[in-house]
Amino acid sequence: MAEPETLRVHIPLTLRNRGGRPRILPPKEIEVAMDRGQDARLLRAIGRAWDWRRRLEHGDVNTIADLAREEAISDRYVSRVIRLAWLSPSVLERLVLRREPTVLSIFDLCGVAELPWVEQPGRVFD
Repeated sequence: MAEPETLRVHIPLTLRNRGGRPRILPPKEIEVAMDRGQDARLLRAIGRAWDWRRRLEHGDVNTIADLAREEAISDRYVSRVIRLAWLSPSVLERLVLRREPTVLSIFDLCGVAELPWVEQPGRVFD
């Protein structure tokens, strides 16, 4: 009986304490992109937009006015920020997963969400 072949995969990760907690760091060429970071306000706005969209789609709230009343914020703000939930998947991947910084403000990014998905990356990152 022949011995099974073993496939060994080596992923060069580093373990380092950051902020008092151990953190697994990727290889150096990937870490450079991650160190630039992403604006926490933008990530929070995207998260809220997706939560609001989910609540509307599931019928937890009926209108944007109801949602704004529950959140104790203006309905104009909700109607503007909820547009972030319709950003293209490629833009969301680059913003949220790769943490690439955008050249736009949150307000301008809300307007870009109305564009076709193929046009969005060029407006957000160039």
